[in-house]
Amino acid sequence: MEKTRVAIVGMGTVGTGVARLLLDHGDRLARHAGRVLWLEKATVRDLSKVRNIRLPDGILTGDLQTILANPEIEVVAMLVGGLEPARTYMLQLLEAGKDVVTANKAVLAEHGEELFDRARALGRTIAFEASVGGGIPIIANISQCFSANQILSLRGILNGTSNYIISQMDEQGADYAVALKHAQELGYAEADPTMDVDGSDAAQKLAILAHLAFGVRVKWREIYRRGLEAFQLADLKYAAELGYRIKLIATAHLQENGLELHVSPTLIRRGRPLAEVRGAYNAVTVVGDAVGDMFFHGQGAGQMPTASAVVADMIDTAAGRTDITFRRLELWSDRESKIGLLPYEQTLSRYYMRFFVADEPGVLSQITGILGKHGISIASIIQHEPTSQLQLRQVPLVIMTHEANEKAASLANEEIRKLESVSQESVKLRVMEASR
Repeated sequence: MEKTRVAIVGMGTVGTGVARLLLDHGDRLARHAGRVLWLEKATVRDLSKVRNIRLPDGILTGDLQTILANPEIEVVAMLVGGLEPARTYMLQLLEAGKDVVTANKAVLAEHGEELFDRARALGRTIAFEASVGGGIPIIANISQCFSANQILSLRGILNGTSNYIISQMDEQGADYAVALKHAQELGYAEADPTMDVDGSDAAQKLAILAHLAFGVRVKWREIYRRGLEAFQLADLKYAAELGYRIKLIATAHLQENGLELHVSPTLIRRGRPLAEVRGAYNAVTVVGDAVGDMFFHGQGAGQMPTASAVVADMIDTAAGRTDITFRRLELWSDRESKIGLLPYEQTLSRYYMRFFVADEPGVLSQITGILGKHGISIASIIQHEPTSQLQLRQVPLVIMTHEANEKAASLANEEIRKLESVSQESVKLRVMEASR
């Protein structure tokens, strides 16, 4: 059987998993590819580092040039994270005549246009299934399997770290700091978890999915995003009383006047698939005009799930399937989408609002008056009786609204916070309903 010689750039957690699949399951992979995927080289920054894999002699190198200068190497898994040197490595690999497979969503979200334009000009390909959703085959499904559909919406839990933290808070009653520490101890969260918990990682992935689904070219930093700082442990408890769970949801929703894009903590009715996603798992719901509702769920990170997606792309590239889809899809090309982005302040939602208010007559009427002034109607109210000396002065008030636009809800929330009878601490979260 013919060989396709492949290489790996970056032997971290995912790179090690890719090497393990290539070396341990070569026969199985060859059946799918129609040729042997032969691991020729793997580059690392530190050759002296102890690795959890035994590689055949001659594979490991500290010099990227050994891959760039080898014309027999055709496919390279570029598994270096971050923006640089990842962007430079990808350009060098393409210039050297290699087809590239990557799991780096950040470099695609930031430099997708440049990288894909260069690949097309050089007659090369970039495959990136592992960049979103780990082992979930969401890229292939959106770009290929849904091609007969106009996708109407997609919503997802796209960051396993944040979902693990929320699950620990919800199920174990742990506060945020404890849940985050636990996630770091298990390797789900980095020492600096900012990109995960502030919604940035999910926004990068949403930018990629929105491009695939709707053809829009949006810079991920322009996507409105809020992270786990937007709510507290108490809000998970109040949401549960109302029959909801809180999840960090990335949303792309096609409307008549534009495409709604945002990442935000959202209340979801218990029993709905996204509400039941636990731990470090990812999930995406997609609605197509022909196929209807679809739900994808699986491990969104981790060594072997992500390696599985990388190797699947390497198989498709070696077999020639990536070349066909890459050229037909024209991703990040200059072909303009007719769909415009809807300003976040014009988006519609129901809202969960939580305030600490003085336990005295007239406060509730002040608040409902402000909501009414902004055209926001109330669906339900929860106000518990005081349970401590502190709550004799300030009690929690939870309001669920009917649908309103974001601008009106934000203005009302700010006006209520300025009342003398209301503490400056308040929470406003979106609520997802089945009809949306």
